[in-house]
Amino acid sequence: MSASSPVPEAEAAAPDASAPHASHEPYVSARESPRELTVRAVALGALLGIVFAASSVYLALKVGLTVSASIPIAVMSITIFRFFGRATILENNIVQTTGSAGESIAAGVAFTLPSLLLMGYDLAAGRVLLLSVLGGLLGVLMMIPLRHGLIVEEHGKLTYPEGTACADVLVVGETGGTNAKTVFAGFGLGFLYKLLGDPLKLFNMNPAYRFTSWKGASIAGELTPEMLGVGYIIGPKTASTTMAGGVLAYLVLIPLIAFFGDKIDSPIFPATTLIRDMSPNDIRSRYVLYIGAGAVATGGFISLGRALPTIVKAFRSGIKSFRAGKAAKEVPRTEKDLPFSVVVYGLIALLLAIWLAPMLGITLPTALLIMLFGFVFVTVSSRICGEIGSSSNPISGMTVATLLITCLLFLAMGWVGVEHRAMALSTAAIVCIAASNGGATSQDLKTGYLVGATPRRQQIGLLVGVVTSALVIGYTLLFLNASYTTRAAETYDVPIPVESITAQVEKGPDGKDYRIAYQPNSGAAIPQGKYLVEESGKVAFVIDPGIGGRVPHEPKKLEGDVVVPKNATSKGTMLGPDRKSYTVFEVAEDGAMHAGRYLGEDGKLVYELREVKKLDAPKASLFALIIDGILTRKLPWSLVLIGVMLAIVMELCGVSALPFAVGVYLPISTSVPIFVGGLVRWLVDRKRGQAGGDEEFSPGTLLSSGYIAGGAIAGLVAALVAGLGMEHKFDLSTVFTRFSTSNLSGVLAFGAIAAALYWAAVRGKSAVGKNEG
Repeated sequence: MSASSPVPEAEAAAPDASAPHASHEPYVSARESPRELTVRAVALGALLGIVFAASSVYLALKVGLTVSASIPIAVMSITIFRFFGRATILENNIVQTTGSAGESIAAGVAFTLPSLLLMGYDLAAGRVLLLSVLGGLLGVLMMIPLRHGLIVEEHGKLTYPEGTACADVLVVGETGGTNAKTVFAGFGLGFLYKLLGDPLKLFNMNPAYRFTSWKGASIAGELTPEMLGVGYIIGPKTASTTMAGGVLAYLVLIPLIAFFGDKIDSPIFPATTLIRDMSPNDIRSRYVLYIGAGAVATGGFISLGRALPTIVKAFRSGIKSFRAGKAAKEVPRTEKDLPFSVVVYGLIALLLAIWLAPMLGITLPTALLIMLFGFVFVTVSSRICGEIGSSSNPISGMTVATLLITCLLFLAMGWVGVEHRAMALSTAAIVCIAASNGGATSQDLKTGYLVGATPRRQQIGLLVGVVTSALVIGYTLLFLNASYTTRAAETYDVPIPVESITAQVEKGPDGKDYRIAYQPNSGAAIPQGKYLVEESGKVAFVIDPGIGGRVPHEPKKLEGDVVVPKNATSKGTMLGPDRKSYTVFEVAEDGAMHAGRYLGEDGKLVYELREVKKLDAPKASLFALIIDGILTRKLPWSLVLIGVMLAIVMELCGVSALPFAVGVYLPISTSVPIFVGGLVRWLVDRKRGQAGGDEEFSPGTLLSSGYIAGGAIAGLVAALVAGLGMEHKFDLSTVFTRFSTSNLSGVLAFGAIAAALYWAAVRGKSAVGKNEG
């Protein structure tokens, strides 16, 4: 148990962590057998797992990371059960164990599978469900024979910080002291704030400013509670490093490209339009994204390289533990795993399912490769989680390594067709999900080891949590994508190949019927994607996905006759939703109209180009880039290599490259609220005279966890409203006229919840550290 916990019972039951494992006595003795794997515990765990899985999908798509759900679920479980009959500590442990599977699987799914959308495929719910279940079960089953070696034999060496902290929370909850109200307060406040900002729009949650005398420079903030919470949890150092990457992208690279491109009269690859006609976001999507991708990939490899000694040690330990798992002998309750035969037959069944599932199209050699990579990276993930915690687990680096090796093998074998890209991604997806869930499983089993749980019952709870969470993750992913998908008029000199056109018909924004076509070939005259085409194959509209889409706006018809203002400047031409060519006008704020871009003709403005907040999915974009770059050999390598060197420069300066690279890749609007969260954490640490010694269960962290869950769930509600086309019915921005759309309104509202976080963190009491009972 954590040495910082002053709970007498915990101290008596759990000796110093440095003691040999043989002397370890859990909180609940192996001789006792209280209620544990009950229906209500599994049901509540599955329900909370679904909630946190959905919020984790949203968070992973927004910023490419997730936050551990075990402690918030444990705290919520303790409180909920107090209303429905007090639960035992082992029942509460089953709740958090079952529920935690949702967050870890959601991370693996949201990091990888959206790559299919970016490569011009549809994302089927059946495929997502199948890959989620296969990867999740693989992670749990492969961790079972490793449990004794990593959790028991190395007790005192591998600390498993999140697992130990969760055990402390459960023990204090058993004796009467929790701060569950802090989590619920954060959830309520985050949910309410997000709803007021979107879809009600009572304040501007996305303030932005473009410098008029500094061409290409801009600053913005997506001021949401979940980003504030993320920044607080990851701390000031990482938050500041991420912000530095955003500053480089938006206040250095984009203005630099705009400055040099202003006098160039021809498009520069990979863009097809003139730089001088591009907005800052256009420059980012055409050029800076590739720089960011190169930096992120390099940062991931550097993180993986640092973990190399741990990987070698973990692999050796894994082989030893796997062999030790075969020994069958009479063991106490706290050492009973699922039978080794279940593991072996389960893994054989998973191998056959991966190979024979028609929708995956995976060959037997590739399936065997998945099993090999799965074992290696589940072992690595579990050990790294034990040493430095889940938050520092380089899952993306492991996935990049899997993708690179797989794609290079495919390239050597001549497997470079369109179908092989989906196969390569499926391989990486299963391994990524398995590694993510394997690490989370090890934390849960560590918690169980400390409180005296039965490993077999925890493992059953994890298997249930995998299946129930997988049922909702796919539909959440598809729902979010559909809610922010837009259709933009496009034209190309060449038609879509006949073989890419399907029999499916969809009505376009202009009211005409078109055929749906898929273009998965990278480097062709027509970019990868999904299109609406005429019978001849001529492209009419691109169906731009809500996840990782490249069209950040949607034309909305203006009411009445709107004359082009005098301060409007022309920015080239663009097709409108009726497929007519219009002049693009950029209008500055003048008190009568919103600042932004409009489409007009004959001295009148016809459409407003309203911004659509696409989900950036940074990890998925990186993986799609790797697959296409290797299998097609067509990439703007100069830009990618600039990103590689940026990451190396940061490492030479002693700064961790990965968070900096993520900042370069993400919109600065995402980095700003994360930076504010980190700043609040820095102020709290200075005020309390500590550096977060109990950060896993401090009031600030618990409130931040509530902010994240509440804001993410409210984001799903906003996505539902957008998906149903009902934004105008909920838009209350006219109540406070111009103030609701001003930058000041958003800054004031965000400042209020940031101040609430600071106050709670400074004034609140830790969930562990005081017995309130």
